[in-house]
Amino acid sequence: MSRGRVIVKLLAALVAVAAASAQTRPAFDSFEVATIKPTALDWTGGRFIRMQTAHQLIARNHTLKTLIAAAYNLNFKSISGGPAWVDSDHFDILAKAPGEARPALDEQMAMLRKLLADRFGLAFHREPKEMPIYALTVARGGCKLTESTVSPDASPEGPPALVFVVSPQLVRLPGRSATVAEIASVMQRAALDRPVVDRTGLSARYDFDLEFMPDETLFGGMLGKPPAAGESTKPGLFAAIQEQLGLRLEATRGQVDLFVIDKAKQPSEN
Repeated sequence: MSRGRVIVKLLAALVAVAAASAQTRPAFDSFEVATIKPTALDWTGGRFIRMQTAHQLIARNHTLKTLIAAAYNLNFKSISGGPAWVDSDHFDILAKAPGEARPALDEQMAMLRKLLADRFGLAFHREPKEMPIYALTVARGGCKLTESTVSPDASPEGPPALVFVVSPQLVRLPGRSATVAEIASVMQRAALDRPVVDRTGLSARYDFDLEFMPDETLFGGMLGKPPAAGESTKPGLFAAIQEQLGLRLEATRGQVDLFVIDKAKQPSEN
């Protein structure tokens, strides 16, 4: 057999393997099984949502409003309507994803959206509204982000999720193959008190490590007062973004699509 034919057959075999792998990856339309229960009154572990294993998503101490913010990539101030309990009652979720592959972040949130519709009876509509926002722009000194050399398709799950690592003295945001749009997204969902609009015009993927001092204005006040003078050498969030990333958060006004809750019901414990 000629060398050319061997190469062609090897390429065909690789394509077949890749196709078979793609066919075995689930659609991730919904969780295989999920339980939702009220958060224990003595829970002191903060609030989070993450994949605990390759197949198990866990959320702790979330209101329906903060779950909506995560699932639909929103700041909580751009969510309105619904009964009073959507912003006061706290829930824990334990859910199992289908199949053997680990769902990517977009797939996790798609399944969470389906869960909210099914278990909370969530119905909503959108309407435009002008409100206070943060515009994320390139700082005067120029962007300091380093373009990533890692392909976003390097693993079946895609790039690692962009999440804050929080401690009383320091907050870190390690980014690997992350976009500026994703930075804006995680800022508005978790850290800041108003929507964040990406106006940088940057579209590449970047590697970075953002580090800043926490204070009571961030993360819904969950972190309490900032460290005393001398206890932290890191700047606050706004200064850190400019010094370390070459970006700027500017307080302004802009139009956003308000998420209006039309209907929601208390989930039964199951």
